[in-house]
Amino acid sequence: MFATVASASILGAAGHRVTVEVHIGNGLPGFTMVGLPDETCREARDRVRAAILSTGLCWPDRRITVNLAPSRHRKTGTGLDLAIAIGVLSANGNITADAIADLGCVGELGLDGSVRPVPGIAPMVGVLGDLDAVVPARSVHEALRAAGGRVRPVAHLSELVSVLTGEAPWPDHQVEAPDAVVDLVADLADVHGQPVARRALEIAAAGSHHMLLVGPPGSGKTMLARRLPGLLPRLERDAAMEVTMIHSAAGVRLPPLGFVDLPPFRAPHHSSSNVALVGGGSHLLRPGEISLAHRGVLFLDELGEFAPSVLDALRQPLEEGVIHVARAHVHADLPARFQLVAATNPCPCGGGPPGSCQCDETSRQRYLRRLSGPLMDRFDLRVAVHPPDVEEILTTQTSEPSSAVAARVLQARQVAVSRSGCTNAELDGAALDLHAPLSDAARSLLRFELVCNRLTGRGLHRIRRVARTIADLDAQSGRDPVQMIEEAHVAEALRMRAQIHARLPEIA
Repeated sequence: MFATVASASILGAAGHRVTVEVHIGNGLPGFTMVGLPDETCREARDRVRAAILSTGLCWPDRRITVNLAPSRHRKTGTGLDLAIAIGVLSANGNITADAIADLGCVGELGLDGSVRPVPGIAPMVGVLGDLDAVVPARSVHEALRAAGGRVRPVAHLSELVSVLTGEAPWPDHQVEAPDAVVDLVADLADVHGQPVARRALEIAAAGSHHMLLVGPPGSGKTMLARRLPGLLPRLERDAAMEVTMIHSAAGVRLPPLGFVDLPPFRAPHHSSSNVALVGGGSHLLRPGEISLAHRGVLFLDELGEFAPSVLDALRQPLEEGVIHVARAHVHADLPARFQLVAATNPCPCGGGPPGSCQCDETSRQRYLRRLSGPLMDRFDLRVAVHPPDVEEILTTQTSEPSSAVAARVLQARQVAVSRSGCTNAELDGAALDLHAPLSDAARSLLRFELVCNRLTGRGLHRIRRVARTIADLDAQSGRDPVQMIEEAHVAEALRMRAQIHARLPEIA
């Protein structure tokens, strides 16, 4: 007796369709699973057996073989439990093959037969095509965002068996409407003073530029960085669906409606490992922090405290927007197009006013060696953040709020996207020549910086991208969006590219 049930598994950040084949034949009673299941998936034998017995049905006292096809990639997790259980019951004659022909099943089984949520419901349901997706009742909102067919929520295996045997209709699980969620985003109005850093934050948001904030403790670096999400526009539908799939695959709790439409903001601790940041693992290949920050912001506070190997692992995804993770028997491509924002002290003691540094030369050099030149070259903006004046700290006057800055950012982004189809940070060399032409004075200024060895070829392109964003922010309403990049735009971009020293950085 033979049965097949459609299901899915997670590999990296994507779902892969799996056909669960179940054969019950003569021989010594036993249960064998093939098709590259991992240890968690192989344990389904005991979960499925207990769940079937809990529904009042008999476990076949024969030889059971389960094949998870195709066998070219490893199957992980507990999401195949429900499909295996239905396959066993169908092969045993409890359920007809026609009843499950148009179904795809995803979910974990409890020993009592309950159907439980699993990470990655959205990408797994998404690869089932036009099949009706049977999912845990608590995952219905997440499944609805990706399903091509109807979503059939069930809370217990007995409910599904009753439906498939014709004893009852599909259960009508009343899923309560989620409460409204208030987005608690820090406001720029709380930041007093810091005109240069506030300007840099606006430029970074408008052009999606990578930014490094350097200054002593208490100068406001983290406070500024955490206000960047309030300046970013909401994700468009395609980008939001992409981010939702990644967060679902990683097991991150989704918003009540199961849809991530705000740019994600991730702030991993400086003790995070390479795998935690980049993603991967021995065989799970789950998304890391930089994939969870896809289409959003990755904030690395205390950059100088991260391990050098972890920081250097960021260099390739910063350029390509994707991570190619390979292991002996499996590989995956993880999305990683994020905006990097980092904050660091100029030295281990924090620096401060001239003459206040207490670090010896060896400590300073060891600290700076963590920040490699190639990594620093990938920051479009490197901003020196000085402590605000006493009067600025004590003032009761309200600063410009995030809403006002966000309106300018949105307008500048719309100009950039309508002109080139992407943000300014994504422009390549040919696109820069087309969409960011330089005036003679601006070209002469850049030539001088190159001759003085203060810019590399990569740095030149980054300066031009930042200058393009500055020009978009400064453009008057109704002006030609493909305007010439002037010397003032390039000069401001250069001022936003500070040199990193042991004490407070100076402007290059």
